[in-house]
Amino acid sequence: MERDGLGEMPIPADVYWGTHTARAVRNFPFSGYRLHPAFVCAFAQVKQACARTNALLGYLPGERGPAIMDACAEMADGALHDQIVVDAFQGGAGTSTNMNFNEVIASRAAELLGGHRGDRDLVSPLRHVNMHQSTNDAYPTALRVAVLNMLAELEKIVSTLQETLQAKEAEFRDVVKVGRTELTDAVPMTLGMTFGAFAEAVARDRWRLFKCRERLKRVNLGGTAIGTGLGAPRDYVLAVAGHLAAITGLPVSRAENMVDATQNGDVFAEVSGMLKACAANLLKIASDLRLLSSGPDAGLGEIVLPALQAGSSIMAGKVNPVMPEAVTQAALRVMANDQMIGMAVGMGQLELNHLLPLITHSLIESLALLTASCRGLAEDCVPEIQARPERCRTQVERSGALATVLVPVLGYEAVERLAKDARQEGRTVPAQLVLSGIASEETVDRLFSPRQLCKLGFTPGEFEEVNTP
Repeated sequence: MERDGLGEMPIPADVYWGTHTARAVRNFPFSGYRLHPAFVCAFAQVKQACARTNALLGYLPGERGPAIMDACAEMADGALHDQIVVDAFQGGAGTSTNMNFNEVIASRAAELLGGHRGDRDLVSPLRHVNMHQSTNDAYPTALRVAVLNMLAELEKIVSTLQETLQAKEAEFRDVVKVGRTELTDAVPMTLGMTFGAFAEAVARDRWRLFKCRERLKRVNLGGTAIGTGLGAPRDYVLAVAGHLAAITGLPVSRAENMVDATQNGDVFAEVSGMLKACAANLLKIASDLRLLSSGPDAGLGEIVLPALQAGSSIMAGKVNPVMPEAVTQAALRVMANDQMIGMAVGMGQLELNHLLPLITHSLIESLALLTASCRGLAEDCVPEIQARPERCRTQVERSGALATVLVPVLGYEAVERLAKDARQEGRTVPAQLVLSGIASEETVDRLFSPRQLCKLGFTPGEFEEVNTP
């Protein structure tokens, strides 16, 4: 039996948590979502930094401080995650989560000191583990630490994706294909250009992710309830962020205005916006890969995606573009999360944002989804994409848009007639040019070569061998 200010509760003997956690589990059986491991590790590191600061300053004398630090370090290394059982969606701005950590860490520290699990006299969740803290500074600081770590991981896999797309850009540089605008034939280009454009978009994501990490480095740890530091000694307030930096290896520091850092979440909305931009790029890339690989016989069929799994339980031999489809769903979720985060940030009131649990869940879910999506594309999809050069070339030659190359010398109307005649007579544009005496086969080959199509604009004299009808 364990007692708190609301009364007595029976607590299972095989768990590390106590009454506060039990009440939260009972009150908030909402989603079934649990806290992400990255957030659990970050929260444990925040508690470790607080315990270290208190121990070094003499506020946790004896072995109690080191025992709490050791318990936190174990959790940061992956232990006891199954004991963090409160739902991701909860009232109280994260108080239930904070108390879940306090109780688990206290129980484990008591064990390390030779006591029994749940011995609150030996190690108290509130008097010792939560010393000089509030949920309102510990929780958002843990979110910042988790997001900083996850952003670094995302940035690395985005870099890998960029490199794989650039490799395909080089591999496909000589594959001429039809460009398309509004799903209709446009001027010719190369398949390498397509993948080069993908790579440029991802490169911008990489830069945005790097820059937005700067916004998260100022923490309100030590600000306690509303950022004023009330209830914490000055020497603790000034030192705790430095110990957090040492433990996490992150360049975090105390915010100059901790009242601002406690009540305002615009930084999280800004980071989410960067993630939305990344999701939008992934959505575009995934959609294009599906279109370019469609068919493969009755669609565009210009590329072949790797066969990752059987595509149908009845159509034998069918293979679906499953990786782009999964990425599409993840990207849409991230974009929806951004909408929620923006609304939740704006709905914070006065000195605290009471919707921080929703912000936390949505932001961390977005980071996890984008990391997995980029990894899926970079490792299991893009490297194995194959071009179909002959199909690409056939479609180029059949497209009347190919004649656009000659607009500068023949004029719009003449090229329009040329393309119409080729279509009506069942010929390709190059064949129509040769048959009509406008250009020789050698000139046609030069005008429609990958090198000619890739260069920026035309130069005077390159149409000298073209005859005006």
